[in-house]
Amino acid sequence: MASSSPRRPPPPPILRPLLPLLLLLLAGAVPPASASDTSHDDKAAPTSSFCHNVFQLVKVESWVNGSKGKTLGGLSARFGALLPSDAKKGVKLPLVLSNPTNCCSNSSTELKGSIALATRGDCDFTAKAEIAQVESAAGLLVINDEEELFEMVCPENGTAMNISIPVIMVSKSAGRILNSMLVDGRVEILLYSPDRPLVDFSVVFLWMMAVGTIVCASLWSDFTAAEQNDERYNELSPKESSNAGIAKDDSEKEVLDISVKGAVCFVITASVFLVLLYFFMSSWVLWVLIVLFCIGGIEGMHSCILGLISRKSKNRSQKMVCIPLIGEVSLISVIVLVLCMAFAIFWAVNQEASWAWIGQDILGICMMITVLQIARLPNIKVASVLLCCAFLYDIFWVFLSPLLFKESVMVVVARGDNSGGGSIPMLLRVPRLFDPWGGYDMIGFGDILFPGLLVSLLFRFDKENKRGLLNGYFLWSTVGYGVGLCLTYLGLYLMDGHGQPALLYLVPCTLGLSIVLALIRGELKHLLNYGNEPSPSDDRPGEA
Repeated sequence: MASSSPRRPPPPPILRPLLPLLLLLLAGAVPPASASDTSHDDKAAPTSSFCHNVFQLVKVESWVNGSKGKTLGGLSARFGALLPSDAKKGVKLPLVLSNPTNCCSNSSTELKGSIALATRGDCDFTAKAEIAQVESAAGLLVINDEEELFEMVCPENGTAMNISIPVIMVSKSAGRILNSMLVDGRVEILLYSPDRPLVDFSVVFLWMMAVGTIVCASLWSDFTAAEQNDERYNELSPKESSNAGIAKDDSEKEVLDISVKGAVCFVITASVFLVLLYFFMSSWVLWVLIVLFCIGGIEGMHSCILGLISRKSKNRSQKMVCIPLIGEVSLISVIVLVLCMAFAIFWAVNQEASWAWIGQDILGICMMITVLQIARLPNIKVASVLLCCAFLYDIFWVFLSPLLFKESVMVVVARGDNSGGGSIPMLLRVPRLFDPWGGYDMIGFGDILFPGLLVSLLFRFDKENKRGLLNGYFLWSTVGYGVGLCLTYLGLYLMDGHGQPALLYLVPCTLGLSIVLALIRGELKHLLNYGNEPSPSDDRPGEA
């Protein structure tokens, strides 16, 4: 089916073959919507009348010889006293290393009025806590033998206890830092567990970016072509002679229609790619993904900027330059391409900086807008197959994959457990500025691209059938997407910050809403038939 929307600029021919690959990477490596939380309650952990605390993240502030030291993180136990949420209500106490260090027997060092520091192992956590309490310690820090914060629970056959001191688990690296501080002099510790705000502004900003990206991508062709003629822009393609009109017409379409077979194969291939990342993810694989992301981001930013420039300069002559292997291109296109490359390289070099999320989001949004101009759903039947497959894909790899792999494959890949803690760049992220624990709220590109394909299809349907906003489908599918995102973050909150398969909420709120709306209006047959019978005069775009 040929699109009736105005012709848009093709991407540079050098990068054009990489875009379908990048689209595959985006869907295959997409992390679930996620955010950390101060609450880490584990319903499977043993509980009793004396062992029922909710696991809480704990801030461990330190001072060495009166000078402020590092602030470390810890996790409270299922038992023991609860910590204040406000640092002002906490008490700064000296830190003392127990002797023996496992705190499984009475300590030869004075623990009275101090926070005892002990290593994990050799006896139950509750036994360590009881001994520290008997020694009049004001609290107990247990150093784990791994980097993970282990959840300290009571033994299943334990008897009633009356542990009234806080018991905190810290990581192996945090234990090394604390031990090195003790070598340097007197160490004081302040323990507290600050609450997170119910809603952080970052979620609102992320919601606006995701919805705005889909709306911009749907309207982009019309917006950039509003003041252009048909001969604008083939910026990085060689000049063509005037007698190549028909061939030029076909090449400028550059629309990739997704077929039913392509939709199914796409999700299967994405699953294979995700499993490969799970087993073989490493720092060098992460850098390959970063390079591919930069290539896609450069292409997307270049296309978007040139589209905006060309919209305002349709009648202005452009200076041309000749580039080997490419031919004649406009000077402005070369300048924009160089600037986009510099931007992407600058981001890649500084991606660990606190402000790097801005560059990542700009590159990602530009890339998604460009991808949604190239990839297209021809009709609602293909849209239903693709979104339903993506729906099952998201649920399986987040919730059901632990049955086969003992852990959620998608969550592990998203966290970057095997890549030195680095996360894949195929996501939008916003820092939680008002959260005492920091971190980022994020959403994967696939959670924008898949619904975005449907919203773009419904926009074309409304346009070709001359529908207004209220009696069309574009507005309501966009509203449905926004509501679906709200439900996603509500689920994230209710499940204590554990990763959520966003398409679980987004597909029913977009595809489901559109079909129900068509049924109510009696237009389901018309919607289903849209795009199935292109006119003979229409050009046939490529299929995937």
